[in-house]
Amino acid sequence: SGGEWRWALALVSRMAKDRVESDTITHNAAISACNRGIAWGEALALLSKLAEDRIEISTITCNAAISACEKAGEWQWALALLNRMSEDRVETGTITCNAVISACEKCGEWEEALALLNRMAKDRIEMTT
Repeated sequence: SGGEWRWALALVSRMAKDRVESDTITHNAAISACNRGIAWGEALALLSKLAEDRIEISTITCNAAISACEKAGEWQWALALLNRMSEDRVETGTITCNAVISACEKCGEWEEALALLNRMAKDRIEMTT
């Protein structure tokens, strides 16, 4: 539901205060809750915290954050995160690229969407309809 993300963030925060170790899966769940609640800023903040705490950032983690950005129409952030994934050598794929293309499309950024389609072809990422 829309408020689920608040509960998830409170739980992650409580875990940190109680010195309970969290991991990629814990954060993936919280970022996914942010995605469902269209809380893109919170999703990105959690992603930043993962990097800061040196917890592994997975493709699933990034896909959830990109999807939250896509739902909110934040195409620049979605694209920036995709580029960061490449820099950090986090695997990107069809799901990742489709979410970024969708974010660009929602905001009328067709040139960015086309550039990403070209990049997918160059990187041999499968394209779906």
